[in-house]
Amino acid sequence: MSVSGTAGGRIAPGVGANLIGQHAHDRNQDATVYVGNLDPQVTEELVWELFTQAGPIVNVYLPKDRVTNNHQGYGFVEYRAEEDADYSIKVLNMVKLYGKAIRINKASQDKNSNEVGANLFIGNLDPEVDEKLLYDTFSAFGVIINTPKLMRDPDTGNSKGFGFVSYDCFEASDAAIEAMNGQYLCNRQITVSYAYKKDTKGERHGTPAERLLAAQRRANLSEKSRPHTLFATGPKQQPQHIPEGQQGGYGAPAAAGAPLPPAPPPLSQPTMPPSMPPPPVAPWHLPPPPAAGGYYPPPGMPAPPPWAMPPGAPPMYFPPYGMPPPGMPPPYMMPPPGMPAPPPGY
Repeated sequence: MSVSGTAGGRIAPGVGANLIGQHAHDRNQDATVYVGNLDPQVTEELVWELFTQAGPIVNVYLPKDRVTNNHQGYGFVEYRAEEDADYSIKVLNMVKLYGKAIRINKASQDKNSNEVGANLFIGNLDPEVDEKLLYDTFSAFGVIINTPKLMRDPDTGNSKGFGFVSYDCFEASDAAIEAMNGQYLCNRQITVSYAYKKDTKGERHGTPAERLLAAQRRANLSEKSRPHTLFATGPKQQPQHIPEGQQGGYGAPAAAGAPLPPAPPPLSQPTMPPSMPPPPVAPWHLPPPPAAGGYYPPPGMPAPPPWAMPPGAPPMYFPPYGMPPPGMPPPYMMPPPGMPAPPPGY
């Protein structure tokens, strides 16, 4: 069921009052795609059935001639979401309807906004080569801003054997020339070079002036498209090696011209109270035997400190480990039990 509108559109079942054929100012341009190179046999119903595979459609509009009532070879498809419009460009561009590859791009896209002059001429093409094959072949080198244009005879529709491809940058066009010039496409060796400029006497695209303008334009666009980073953290920096003596406190780099912090004071040894004598120094040689009245503590017991000794008591001395006290013979010279001790001086 279809209902005619003021622009020759229809109301699809289940769409309600969403009219097909609204004017451009009533459409969401970001969610609308342009469809070109349509065969005269293509109808609005067929366009609807094809493009609804990418997402829900709001309306389809094919401008028609007022005299013949035939569409003019192009139209517009509006989706509910911008993501569906982008998806339809990816999956439906260059699909053939009645033998003709349709061209799809964003309706809000300015055709001259991405034009930088990276236009290529592809010659000596086989008659079997069409726009779809050119697009699939040359899109491997970069972004093609416009659908490849294949020159055809207006009466027969047959290819004239050459076409044009436009890239968004000269790096992609240079790579395409280097890789595809002289290669075989459909069993015929093709030629790839920069196309001639319009309204010029033999001047081709790809001049240094065009490249300079393209580089400046890309720099301006990248500067305008930078994200808002007021509250964003900067990128993490690699740790820098700071020479010794130029570091601030706690390992932080010292500021330029800032004085270095003072060095910490050396660690001091603990001091004894004035009323207490200093501790004895450990001897490095065998001490002399104790004077009369001196004694040794029992084995395993620590010696009392000097200030704990009674007044006038001789100091205490400890023999080296394994040696008997002074006046006692070594263990290996002790006589067996029951045997008399050896005479003195033995």
